[in-house]
Amino acid sequence: MGRLASVVSKKLLEGEEIVVLNAEKIVITGSKEWAYIKYKQRLDRASISNPRRMGPKYPRRPDDIFRRTVRGMLPYRKTKGREAYKNLQAYVGVPREFQKEELTKVPEAEIQHIKKGMELGEISKLLGAKF
Repeated sequence: MGRLASVVSKKLLEGEEIVVLNAEKIVITGSKEWAYIKYKQRLDRASISNPRRMGPKYPRRPDDIFRRTVRGMLPYRKTKGREAYKNLQAYVGVPREFQKEELTKVPEAEIQHIKKGMELGEISKLLGAKF
């Protein structure tokens, strides 16, 4: 996921519009326990720090988790970063409007010799997402 997000963020800053399909199939490397604990802690931060203050918000759906990862790689507090972030779309599965279009893969983000890993869709289901 990190390699894909870094490539996408660079292209967004160059002004391209990016659509990511099948976000639930993005792979996070590392053990399953580590990945689950990492994202579970992010969800729990809001309720642990102050139950009345509802934040920081962290998504559960795979497409929103990916968008949040890319947002972390952009200067989204500046105008350039906000405009770039608006050009990113992520979907679970393939919507009807994109079924007939030609899809391209990012060669820099291809999976190569990964021993441990977990798909983003699995993590989302463990966190309670319904998609």
